Amino acid sequence: MPDILVIGGGFAGVWAAAAAVRGLQEAGASRSVALVSPGDDLVLRPRLYEADPHTMRVPLSRVLDPVGVHRTAATVTAIDTAARRVTATDGAGRPLTLRYDRLVLASGSRLVRPALPGAGLMFDVDDMDAATALDTHLHGLPRRAPGPGRYTAVVVGSGFTGLETATELVGRLRALAAPHGAAAEVRVVLLERADALGPGLGPGPRPVIAGALTALGVETRLATSLERVEPEAAHLSDGTLLPARTVVWTGGVRASALTTLLPAARDPLGRLEVDEFLQVTGVPGVYAAGDTAAARADATHLVLPSCQYAIPLGKHAGHNAAASLTGGAPLPFRPAPYVTTLDLGDAGAVSTTGWERTVRLTGAEAKTLKRTLTGQWIRPPLDDAAELLRQADPAFRTRRTPAP
Repeated sequence: MPDILVIGGGFAGVWAAAAAVRGLQEAGASRSVALVSPGDDLVLRPRLYEADPHTMRVPLSRVLDPVGVHRTAATVTAIDTAARRVTATDGAGRPLTLRYDRLVLASGSRLVRPALPGAGLMFDVDDMDAATALDTHLHGLPRRAPGPGRYTAVVVGSGFTGLETATELVGRLRALAAPHGAAAEVRVVLLERADALGPGLGPGPRPVIAGALTALGVETRLATSLERVEPEAAHLSDGTLLPARTVVWTGGVRASALTTLLPAARDPLGRLEVDEFLQVTGVPGVYAAGDTAAARADATHLVLPSCQYAIPLGKHAGHNAAASLTGGAPLPFRPAPYVTTLDLGDAGAVSTTGWERTVRLTGAEAKTLKRTLTGQWIRPPLDDAAELLRQADPAFRTRRTPAP
């Protein structure tokens, strides 16, 4: 039986496991840490809107095996917090029972898809399979019969994911269409049901975003929603029938359904209420991290679903789970100030600071930051136990990680 069991192989889960090992080693405790997740890779989810998404992964074996974390590839189906027992099913369909002394739930979040006619025809970039399906579809467009909308993509939602997807799709579609003399057919339409672009991002970066969309030729339709999808068309709420072979949904997210298995309060996103040490309120021995935790970023804000928070949440949850076993001092979650860096495709990027999202970098300079962030900083070290454990320290602040 592992002393600490982590559910989830994303950023929060990986760093929770590493921090737990670090805490146990520092205390001289001969206790074990295990991690259960359906796959064998850490998926670089913030990069799935890019081309070749199947490459956006890091083998968990090269991250966690060197520090002795036992991994089980399985899907969790039940959690019994009274018996401290987790039930799962492995890839062959066999049931597994995993017992624990301390549990860290870091099973992430999922895209909320709408129940509208033709919803099954839509694509998204929420996980590796979905992003790869979109990439395969895009590469197949040149082989499809010419006609209206062959290289038209409709992106629904102008939040962070929608904006990054729409701006990136311009370049991806042009690269596919140009060899066939069809670059002029590329059209990207961004739908936003609110009457303002990027309503959740605030007014600060809006002029930069609007300028980038204009420069790229992305059409923006505000106060407009998607009503129905057909194989070669999208029906909009304003009555428009838009020929399009590609429709991408980027609506909101909700915490993993595993949060509903715990006898605990949840916020409107389904995230578990936690105290400052990330222990789930009213559930002894259970911690939450990443997109499953409704943790406080400061006195007036909860954390947002992003790897900027997932990484430190994981480190704190893992550390505190270990400390609760060894008698060590728990650490309150106190994240770095909130920042964002939004990719804008070939138009560069925009980086902001603070909850008011004051613009600090734009254009090529912000793009370099974004590439460094998603290409280097969010990747955990491979095959290097000492470096992984060094970075697993919740106080590790050598690199300031902006939100992707």
